[in-house]
Amino acid sequence: MVGRIKFMQKCVWLPVLLTVAIAQLQACGKDQPVAAPKGVPVTVLTIVPKDTPVTLEFIAQTQSSQGVNIQARVSGFLEKRVYTEGSEVKKGDVLFQMDKKPFQAQVDAAKAALQRYEASVGVARANLARTKPLVEQNALSQRDLDDAQGQFEEASAAVAESKAQLYSAQLNLSYTTITSPVDGVSSLSAIADGSYLDAANSQLTTVSVISPMWINFSLSENILARIVGEEKKGVLKAPKDKEYSVHIVLVDGTTFPQRGRIDFTDPSYNADTGTFLIRAAVDNPAGVLRPNQYVRTQLIGAVRPDAILIPQSAVQQSANGHFVWLVDKSNKSKLRSITVGEWNGAEWFINEGLASGDRVVVDGAIRLTPDTLVSITAADAPQDKASPSATSTK
Repeated sequence: MVGRIKFMQKCVWLPVLLTVAIAQLQACGKDQPVAAPKGVPVTVLTIVPKDTPVTLEFIAQTQSSQGVNIQARVSGFLEKRVYTEGSEVKKGDVLFQMDKKPFQAQVDAAKAALQRYEASVGVARANLARTKPLVEQNALSQRDLDDAQGQFEEASAAVAESKAQLYSAQLNLSYTTITSPVDGVSSLSAIADGSYLDAANSQLTTVSVISPMWINFSLSENILARIVGEEKKGVLKAPKDKEYSVHIVLVDGTTFPQRGRIDFTDPSYNADTGTFLIRAAVDNPAGVLRPNQYVRTQLIGAVRPDAILIPQSAVQQSANGHFVWLVDKSNKSKLRSITVGEWNGAEWFINEGLASGDRVVVDGAIRLTPDTLVSITAADAPQDKASPSATSTK
């Protein structure tokens, strides 16, 4: 009986306790505001058009600005090679030495002949000097004077001829010492020591000038048409007077320290390849560049006025083309189709679809659908300086 009374007492207090608890919960609800919905976190870049330098890049090959074939100019035996094959040589350095003895003998013979003719001239001059006064005194005839004059002139001509023969012999003797006509790098020796040299095997080696070095690359008709078209539209601005600065990128990716300039443009297209040759000259004082080396050539100086650049990571592609995600004024995502241009390092030129002030999602777009509420983090602005690989024309 006592237990039943206690149970009934508890039942009486239960509604009161529930009422108090509900009141407390309502009071707590009035003190704390309702949490706002959270958006998808994204990183956003605000579009700011700006003049952007671009680089035109080509595959190129080096060429010696002066490749000289070293040849024997007289026939004879090659005595020895003096230079070290593949070494750098200076103008006047001895490369080969031929056997001098036969040529020295010709010089000696020409000198002796010259002495003989000079002696004859002396006799003829003295005879002419004696004949003239005797003719004036009618002691000798005019014919005697003419004979004396003729003998003197004949002896003088013989002296002149002998001098020429001596000069020729001395010249041939000098040709036996074969020197480099230019500063450059030497090639292999084509003739072994002791070989007989004549017109059929006169080629000895080659010396190639390495400074300045020529850089040859070709421009196709399609690329030229594209560049000219962009210039006419105003989306590409060439440097003043087309004075591009030529940068050379070596095979290891390093940039050659010297800058070159374009010094020749072939006026005609190559009929086989549909391209025309462009040549740049660059100083190569340390000899880093060697002939027939493949490099990348970059033409610096062109600018894209008011260009729009966005990171490549912001650009997505579907069956309908490229697109990006934008954030509108309500911080909701919108899909926008775009037309892309060339790469600019880690960025992409946008030809159509974006304008100044547009907010482009550059990170976090994978979770977006149209009209998704987003939470924005500002992205770093693109770099002002163009990457060396801005516009590749390989």
